[in-house]
Amino acid sequence: MNLRAAWCFFACLALACPWAASQAAPTAKHPRSCTGHGVELQVLGSGGPEMEDRRASTSYLVWLDGRPRVLIDSGGGSALRFGQAGAKVSQLDAILFSHLHIDHTADFPALMKSAYFEDRQKPLPVYGPAGNDAFPATTEFVADLFDTKRGAYRYLGDFLNGEESGFKLEAHDVSPQAHEIQTVLSTDGLDLAATPVMHGNAPALAWRIRLGGKTLVFSGDTSGENGNLEALATNADLLVAHNAIPEGTSGNLLDLHMPPSVIGRIARTAAVKSLVLSHRMLRSLGRETETRRAIAKSYSGPIAFADDLDCFR
Repeated sequence: MNLRAAWCFFACLALACPWAASQAAPTAKHPRSCTGHGVELQVLGSGGPEMEDRRASTSYLVWLDGRPRVLIDSGGGSALRFGQAGAKVSQLDAILFSHLHIDHTADFPALMKSAYFEDRQKPLPVYGPAGNDAFPATTEFVADLFDTKRGAYRYLGDFLNGEESGFKLEAHDVSPQAHEIQTVLSTDGLDLAATPVMHGNAPALAWRIRLGGKTLVFSGDTSGENGNLEALATNADLLVAHNAIPEGTSGNLLDLHMPPSVIGRIARTAAVKSLVLSHRMLRSLGRETETRRAIAKSYSGPIAFADDLDCFR
């Protein structure tokens, strides 16, 4: 084979490989692109705050019949995944924050800047936890970013306050009682409810979304020890639980995150139909077999480990 022929052969092979791989691979249980039919959960960020794992930080998008309806968290890198998923801020019904750690909120300003180039002419509600001495309330957090007088990105303030268009960003603090499940929005076949969960000193919420006859629950970061998550997730079609620590973890990390055995216990108690594990950090990556084994001691339903852009029907 001469040099020209060899070059052509390898160039053609390189071009053909993606097609060949897609044709030969078995159908994934959770393909990377959503189908556009029914209720689907797309994982925009399956990682945590670490950069080495090359995952975007925590973020999820709930679709109904090809339209993105709810965004949950917006950690670093997730704005890029949001665009790769084909979503637009102008299509959303609401944005939810589980808590205000950086790996759950960092790309929120980037999404709002992207919205500047879209045609949204109605309010966009943003719901998140109330504050404490260590964290701002969600209303304060949004104002710190976009207030026209003092916001870090005050140049976007007029746009996001509806003065330049009909688009108005509306922040709401959600502060349920200790064991309350609080409905924050019920409209157009969409119901959003939250309950407080434990995550160190950070005010934190678990979220439930009912849409299209399905129920999806997002644990957020939590130790899982106050009983609220299993109440929120009772009979859910899908529970997204955060797998940030491996089984056998001890010490202060247990105040922040659930080990797999606790995830399994909650999934069993709540009788959830399926379980997706996300927020996968370096200390839990590569330990999927033992994680699955620890969960399966309590929970016998299907378990999937999330990667960026995975889509679950």
